[in-house]
Amino acid sequence: MQIKVVINKTSKYAVQESGDTAEVVERPKGGITALIADGQGSGRAAKLISKLVVSKASALITDGARDGAVARAAHDFLYAQRGGKVSAALTMVSVDLASKTLVISRNSNCPVLLRRQGRIEVLADVVQPIGFHYYMKPIIYEHPLEAGMLLVAFTDGIYHAGRKYGCRFELEYLEEKMLQADADKIKPLADEIFATAMALDQNRPADDMTLLVLSIGGGENDKIGRLQLTYPI
Repeated sequence: MQIKVVINKTSKYAVQESGDTAEVVERPKGGITALIADGQGSGRAAKLISKLVVSKASALITDGARDGAVARAAHDFLYAQRGGKVSAALTMVSVDLASKTLVISRNSNCPVLLRRQGRIEVLADVVQPIGFHYYMKPIIYEHPLEAGMLLVAFTDGIYHAGRKYGCRFELEYLEEKMLQADADKIKPLADEIFATAMALDQNRPADDMTLLVLSIGGGENDKIGRLQLTYPI
């Protein structure tokens, strides 16, 4: 089996810097963790918040901390640094080869959609963002790894796309696309989802947009890790 990850992101229309931060970190005992954080507000101020959170979480993951502890520590760090005056939405998705599980940690108002065993699960339990409240804990979901698993997570720029124009991003559409998708070829799915969200905002995003698509492909594993990145300048 192979882990495949695609992340698409863009900033709010007419704002140069996105307030979202995304990162992929290799786990010390095997596997990877993908993180997406949405800092409060937009632009540079939001970017500083989300980058602070992701940098702290990434360092803890690299040190071997467990995901639940990472989310709590990132919260405590942000709360201490900013006095409970700012917040960030944080979603972490780990393929942990030590436990052979997919671990999803949410502190976000945006759901995570997971395809496994031929059906879609919408993970949308109510949970607080990090940074605001002294007491905070993430919601953790954990499932054994299996070929064909597919996960889609996003920030609220995508989740709320179209509201300015009286339309909305439909989860039913997303579920249908996920059921049809090939776990070994997830880039077309990511590009289509992102293009749909952009179109709902008439290609002028009302908020920063970040999309994460992760799958467990069933193709032959040639033991070669590959990373490809496209970055606008």
